[in-house]
Amino acid sequence: MPFVTDIKTFAALGTGVIGAGWIARALAHGLDVIAWDPAPGAEAALRQRIANAWPALQRQGLAPGAAPERLRFVASIEECVNNADFIQESAPERLELKCELHARISAAARPDVLIGSSTSGLLPSEFYADAVHPERCLVGHPFNPVYLLPLVEVVGGAKTAPAAVQAAIQVYTSLGMRPLHVRKEVPGFIADRLLEALWREALHLVNDGVASTGEIDDAIRFGAGLRWSFMGSFLTYTLAGGDAGMRHFMAQFGPALQLPWTYLQAPELTATLIDQVVEGTSAQQGERSIAELERYRDDCLLAVLGAIKQTKAQHGFAFAE
Repeated sequence: MPFVTDIKTFAALGTGVIGAGWIARALAHGLDVIAWDPAPGAEAALRQRIANAWPALQRQGLAPGAAPERLRFVASIEECVNNADFIQESAPERLELKCELHARISAAARPDVLIGSSTSGLLPSEFYADAVHPERCLVGHPFNPVYLLPLVEVVGGAKTAPAAVQAAIQVYTSLGMRPLHVRKEVPGFIADRLLEALWREALHLVNDGVASTGEIDDAIRFGAGLRWSFMGSFLTYTLAGGDAGMRHFMAQFGPALQLPWTYLQAPELTATLIDQVVEGTSAQQGERSIAELERYRDDCLLAVLGAIKQTKAQHGFAFAE
């Protein structure tokens, strides 16, 4: 049975930061969206998040007919999914909850409709264990803000059909995303494993009194972070090897990997360390609200993405390269 890839109605279960980001992206691409979340006040909070994101989406460019009014909030899982062409679940990271949700979601959805989960680390083979037609179930792990950042990691489980993975990649691409097929089920997938390593080291630096949270952020945003935004790690290090490239870089800097510069284990999250991190980030935030910082972040992302796209075109690169 072929899977649906021509999407008109997008179902979203869970409307927190990630779920709302999916909804904003789907709305911006001219889709009808049906949302469900059992939390008190969820609909009002969702509509506020959409309103906060919409100016950035307008600057990025909306599909014909795109409008926040095409969002409908419903009272049950079944009502959310039974007429959907694509389903994205963004519930909290609890295995038992995911299992229960997907048993109900998959029982109510049409059998040819793909079901994606936004989980950042749980394995699809585990939480799709009781799903109906598990061959169409997979992970589509996005990054915040979902409505602007294009990366989505696509991960199949033991019962996921290869055709479902390819169909999901097609759907996510139609939503303006850059799907990355993760070949094996591993906790944390690809991007979060890299981010977790950096996060552990950052906490150690705070805990050891080496740097404040702001200084660590400066080390990233005025240094490697600028290069990462358009070149990543491996290509950056290839250039560091000069004309001889990566082989010379590995020969020259490889021995440093044996030096005890970094920790493998995260530091204990003591009350003192938590206070230091909270106080440092509070100083960075200043008097700005979270909503104000989100709008600042969105404007910066649009500027960076636009600059990268323009520069790649000048050098003959496709934007997705």
